[in-house]
Amino acid sequence: MSEDILTPDTLEDDEALSLDAFTEAAYLEYAMYVILDRALPHIGDGLKPVQRRIVYAMSELGLKAAAKYKKSARTVGDVLGKYHPHGDASCYEAMVHLAQPFTCRYPLVDGQGNWGAQDDPKSFAAMRYTESKLTAYADLLLSELGQGTTEWIPNFDGTLSEPRVLPARLPNVLINGASGIAVGMATDIPPHNLGEVAAACIHLIDNPDADTASLCQYIQGPDFPTGAEIITPRQEILSIYESGHGSIKMRAVFTVENGEIIITALPHQTSGAKILEQIASQMQTKKIPMVVDLRDESDHEDPVRLVIVLKSPKTDAQSVMAHLFATTDLEKNCRVNMNLISMDRKPGVLGLKSLLSQWLAFRTQTVRQRLEHRLNKLRERLHLLEGFLLACLNIDEVIAIIRHEDKPKPILMERFGLTEIQAEYILDTRLRQLARLEEVRLKAEQDDCKEEASRLETLLGSEKKLKSLIKKEILQDAKQFSDERRSQVVAREEARPLRQDELMPAEPLTVILSEKGWVRAAKGHEVDGHSLSYKSGDGFLDAVRGKSDQQAVFIDSTGRSYSLAAHGLPSARGYGEPISGRLSFPVDAVPLYLLMGNPEDSFLVASNAGYGFIARLGDMMAKNRAGKAFITLTREAIPLKPLKLSNIQDLLIAAITNEGRMLVFPLEDLPVLPRGKGNKIINILAARAASGEEVLKHLMVLPPETSLVLWAGKRSLTLKPGQLDPFRGVRGRRGQLLPRGFRNVQSFEILHPENKEES
Repeated sequence: MSEDILTPDTLEDDEALSLDAFTEAAYLEYAMYVILDRALPHIGDGLKPVQRRIVYAMSELGLKAAAKYKKSARTVGDVLGKYHPHGDASCYEAMVHLAQPFTCRYPLVDGQGNWGAQDDPKSFAAMRYTESKLTAYADLLLSELGQGTTEWIPNFDGTLSEPRVLPARLPNVLINGASGIAVGMATDIPPHNLGEVAAACIHLIDNPDADTASLCQYIQGPDFPTGAEIITPRQEILSIYESGHGSIKMRAVFTVENGEIIITALPHQTSGAKILEQIASQMQTKKIPMVVDLRDESDHEDPVRLVIVLKSPKTDAQSVMAHLFATTDLEKNCRVNMNLISMDRKPGVLGLKSLLSQWLAFRTQTVRQRLEHRLNKLRERLHLLEGFLLACLNIDEVIAIIRHEDKPKPILMERFGLTEIQAEYILDTRLRQLARLEEVRLKAEQDDCKEEASRLETLLGSEKKLKSLIKKEILQDAKQFSDERRSQVVAREEARPLRQDELMPAEPLTVILSEKGWVRAAKGHEVDGHSLSYKSGDGFLDAVRGKSDQQAVFIDSTGRSYSLAAHGLPSARGYGEPISGRLSFPVDAVPLYLLMGNPEDSFLVASNAGYGFIARLGDMMAKNRAGKAFITLTREAIPLKPLKLSNIQDLLIAAITNEGRMLVFPLEDLPVLPRGKGNKIINILAARAASGEEVLKHLMVLPPETSLVLWAGKRSLTLKPGQLDPFRGVRGRRGQLLPRGFRNVQSFEILHPENKEES
């Protein structure tokens, strides 16, 4: 016999099967058992078998919401002994899951005692200590159980029956969600708000062709019991609901009170204690120096209250939280995989519309079975009443037959045309119930039964009226159990960790560069670079004042720019370090200038060839050791020291060549560029520029109403605002010659109206 058609179930005693084929078939059978009867929820009631058996066993014990609590061990014992022959620990843990308000959106079990905490969900007490009963919400799964609404299957030993699926009145599979790992597949269905799901069901009943987008007008997204924000974009949520799988991003909720960050809600299945450990670890490694203390003030009234104490009330709490969102479990992804057992008893991933449509089909079938069951009961009762009333009309003859006949049942059936059931009912009835007054009551009951049966027949014969009944019941249940959404769907910026320079305190800093290219940094702005000691043959070249959280920008002789974090530079207590050890300069290139400030700061950049432009400091910053090409230089040209600008409007540029020509024009005539050669500031003849005979020697920025003092040796020339007019012209012209004796300008001063000087 072929091995392909042999399985462990079809194998006869005298047949053989290879080990690999037998193992494969046995494993497949086991896999299907795990998938269908252990790990995945059913679309009807949203429960896995162990959960369903717990709820059913508790209802059989009479542990409804109005009952008294009973020991959890009693429930677990009944579940194991009657329906679920597995471990007591795993069964009790499944029961705990149904009772924890931070795990289950609408708990099915009402627990008394220690049922765990959000920090440690598995810290619950043993089942011999805790007590439990069902919640009122659980009645939505059980209220129609004995009304012919479900299929009953034998338990594991065939001595009892249990429901295959509970007749849920609402789609519990969406409302409470589910999670589980089967063989080769898993499920992760997030919980949702009951009121929103009910509204979506009603919309789908009224509009069977509704798409997922219209359903999402009612269901905004998952609704987690812990109340964390959902920051996944709505378009992405829509895509998840269309496909049935994806990822939802949750973020903790916080407020700022008196300079302290108060965290009041955490992502689903996140431990506050673990988050505090993560933050404390960063504090120890000085990754968040602005945080000085942590407190856990959670209690019974405030289940989540984590306090983060900042170093200063001026600290930007939003940036601190953005860093913590990116580096701790304060922001967490929740996997969505709506894999469940559908109506055809097959596992599959369903989108939102398919899931709700299939559940509504299940609910319609359940309601129809309930109505048919009730109609059959009414018809049976009417049949009995019909025979009983006939007996009442012939009471004397009936009594005589019963008194004188050994076997009165066939005589009654023949004499009055009764069925066997009717005759049995009459014979089982007490004689006093055949009184005249009882006949009146029975006729009234008969009329009521006929009226109810007629109404049920009308409902079962009209799809429209059946849908109206389903809608009415959904609205009724939603009114009783719906509550406010806990997880708000909001738009937030993507969290990012703080950069190292952002973590550093913004302390005053002076960076000094020597002639030989040695760099160092001194705290404070009172440091004079000329007074520092240097190696033999070395001396002061340039210095700049800034803050420790800024970048130090270097400009070399070829026009390339470089940047280093100021806080990482060596201390000024020694000679510093060669800048070439941290940056890679081209051959024969040397660093010339130092700049510091904010990336948005503007600078006037120029070369001695007479070209220049306006640039942001951020455009000069480079990420690599080799820097970036910033100033495009003509042959033999070198950069001039960039000048920091407070603004661009109303400022003048004064350009002076080594031959004593000066040109003054508005600063706004120069372009703003990220890099390049720039525009011509003052016209230098090409031949003289190529030979180096004429170069741009001095460049200055003049605020309004300032005077310019030019020094040539010991002699000075003061040009007041009105006296600058002869030198004003169009950008790129040759300019005017300065008076004789002042054409070799060696230095200059700018006199402000407040008589403050700037060289």
